Amino acid sequence: MSKVQLSATQCWLALRLIPRLASNIKISLINEYSIAGIFNLTSLQLRSLGLNAKQVSAVANPNLKFIKDIERACSRHNISLVCYQDEQYPQLLKQTENPPIVLFTQGNIELLNKPQLAIVGSRDATFAAREHTRYFAAQLSSQLVITSGLALGIDTAAHRGALIANNFTIAVVGTGLDIVYPARNKTLANEILENNGCIVSENIPGSKPHPGCFPRRNRIVTGMALGVFVVEAKIKSGSLISARSALEQNREVFAMPGAINNEQSKGCHSLIKQGAILVDEVSDISNCLSLPNFTGLQQKQKKKSKKTGQNGLFIDELLSSVDYETTSVDMVVSRSQLPTEEVLTRLMTLELRGLVAAVPGGYIKLHDNNNNCHHAGT
Repeated sequence: MSKVQLSATQCWLALRLIPRLASNIKISLINEYSIAGIFNLTSLQLRSLGLNAKQVSAVANPNLKFIKDIERACSRHNISLVCYQDEQYPQLLKQTENPPIVLFTQGNIELLNKPQLAIVGSRDATFAAREHTRYFAAQLSSQLVITSGLALGIDTAAHRGALIANNFTIAVVGTGLDIVYPARNKTLANEILENNGCIVSENIPGSKPHPGCFPRRNRIVTGMALGVFVVEAKIKSGSLISARSALEQNREVFAMPGAINNEQSKGCHSLIKQGAILVDEVSDISNCLSLPNFTGLQQKQKKKSKKTGQNGLFIDELLSSVDYETTSVDMVVSRSQLPTEEVLTRLMTLELRGLVAAVPGGYIKLHDNNNNCHHAGT
């Protein structure tokens, strides 16, 4: 029996701190004895339940000083605890095999039980993939909370897309919430909180990043969501781990195809071969998840664009020489049969009009020849 008197929150933290005891065993103990009742069990009872000496000691003599340090750190950094039996705890995550006993949160915890789409992909994503991600996240965030991992590349683009559309996003991180990793995403983390979003971790404050924390984080990203959308990923990548986790959790898996010679697309192609839903339109996701229809906004934009075209808006025919993947200037020159100087001038004009973007190695097309916004739109 614990000799220390613990509050309810302290009981949850003490349970969280029991070393090398799986969450499913902790949950079984809660269901059998209640959270407070666990700390009234005798050492003999605990040993009879299969706990080893260190685990028995952690229950019989919780480290109250460390627990109070955690509470103070939470107070200092505006961190709230959402415990397994709290009504705010994400119900979908509860259905997974190894849900965290305690979630540390900042921001709007009401989002945790809203319908979510996890968007994941390469940290070293191509320009096109980041633009596609922003577009899809912006569009889908009117119906779903966009959930991702605050990493560079696709994660960042997913959060940004939701924020651009003035909608909600959740970031699940692999560190303590007093640490932003990577550091360059500190501004993004602040913007998520300022826009009524939420940041979530299972790690106590002060926990620094290490390789093992990210696969564990990924199971929370996918576990809270209705489905996971992989935009760009290599064959061996954390995003493929997320996809496998989603399959194990009985979630829908979506994947965006890419160029066949792009190593960053190989993981998505592999997922599609295995039965993931191929996505090249927003409706591929919204229809599969049976989401409500969009408003008429896209139709109105399309109609307006058509009218503008009838009024004589000039579309440079050079645009057809630029691909949605990186196209070198030499390739544009070869296709258009125009002098290099003229090609460069016209590409600059197209860039100023937002029809193409300069990227390392050349240009990439953002819009089609009818001036309708392509999926790579900002």
